Amino acid sequence: QVQLVESGGGSVRPGGSLTLSCAASGFTHRRVCMGWFRQAQGKEREGVAYIYLSGGGTAYADSVKGRFTISQGNAKHTANLQMNNLTAEDTAMYYCAAVVGACMGWGRLTSDGTWGQGTQVTVST
Repeated sequence: QVQLVESGGGSVRPGGSLTLSCAASGFTHRRVCMGWFRQAQGKEREGVAYIYLSGGGTAYADSVKGRFTISQGNAKHTANLQMNNLTAEDTAMYYCAAVVGACMGWGRLTSDGTWGQGTQVTVST
C-alpha cells in the first residue's frame, strides 16, 4: 500500500524560503511520478510542480517558475520542493501526490495518484 508523508511546512515572511519534503513508501521501483499541489482557502487546487523519478524530468506551474525547484531527495521515493522568494499568494495547504509511471502532465497525478495529508505554508508579515 502506497503512503505519502509530507513535512516542512510552516510560517515565513514574504521573501523567505521553505523546503517541503514528501516521502513515499510502498513503491517497488523508480518509475514513479511525484508532484506537489496546493489549495488556498476559497480557491481550487492547482498543480505546483512534478518530477519523474526515473529520469528526473520536471514541470512547473507558471506562477512558481524561477522561484520553486522540485528535486529527488536522498532517500528513495522522496521529492523535495524548495520554495524561494515566497509571497502571500503562496499561502496554501500543500499536498504531495504520487503515481506509478510517467507524469504526462497533471492529469495522472490528479486522477490516479495517491495523496498525502498536506502541510500548511503561510506567508505573512
